[in-house]
Amino acid sequence: MARKKTWRDMSKGQRISVLVSGVMNLALLVAAQRSIAKTPDSDIRGKKAVWRAVSFINFFGPVSYFLFGRRRDAAGLNS
Repeated sequence: MARKKTWRDMSKGQRISVLVSGVMNLALLVAAQRSIAKTPDSDIRGKKAVWRAVSFINFFGPVSYFLFGRRRDAAGLNS
């Protein structure tokens, strides 16, 4: 069985990639949580508590909230 790669075993490019991915994931999470907090219940599909929990799923949770969790108005814009 292969040994897990540690931080020291990674190249500089791999380390930067891990850090950038982590920062992007955190930014998506914060943006989704702020949007859920500020958006009225009537503009969110489903319950806010469920979308809050889903948004903690790495990358896919916040993205799914922004794609499927928010209602669109007639003009296709969010309020």
